[in-house]
Amino acid sequence: MKNQWAKNFTLIAAISAGFILNGCSTTVKRLDSGEVTDLSGEWNDTDSRLVSEEMIRDVLSRPWINRFISENGNRPAVIVGGIRNLSHEHMNVATFINDIERALINSGEIDFVASKLERGEIRDERKDQELNASNETAKQMGQEYGADFMLKGSINTILDSIDDEQVRFYQIDLNLISLADNRKVWAGQKKIKKLIEKSAFRL
Repeated sequence: MKNQWAKNFTLIAAISAGFILNGCSTTVKRLDSGEVTDLSGEWNDTDSRLVSEEMIRDVLSRPWINRFISENGNRPAVIVGGIRNLSHEHMNVATFINDIERALINSGEIDFVASKLERGEIRDERKDQELNASNETAKQMGQEYGADFMLKGSINTILDSIDDEQVRFYQIDLNLISLADNRKVWAGQKKIKKLIEKSAFRL
């Protein structure tokens, strides 16, 4: 009798452990990187990609670029400066900047200058080449391509909520500024409004 009870107890314990393990298991589903996903209603990769692509299409379609080419005989060189997160959310602004840079470079309409951080690393490499590389292959200092324009901007949000609903309003402003004389040659703005139900509500 005791042996039977022990067997039953062992079986029940094994089944219970199985349920517990299944309940704690993690399920992973791979998604297409271009698929639109919006779980929390906060700024996400889809917003970053769509906003950057739309705003770059706009800046490259405006008169400033043809005027510059007509006056100088070459494509403008652009660098991306700071884009400030003035929203209530913690955002990885670097991914947005990378999306903008990629859209600009792949357009083929402009020359693109490396960021301040990237230039510092490249300059260190050139200094190292002066000491260690052959004269035939060493890259000389003072030959950098200077940017003509800097793209700067900000991301702002406004929250409006009542009971079980919340509206999140995002406003992204970008300005293209001439490095020669500080003139703003383009001002772009993109607005996003999201209605979030209580099930996804999170401050």
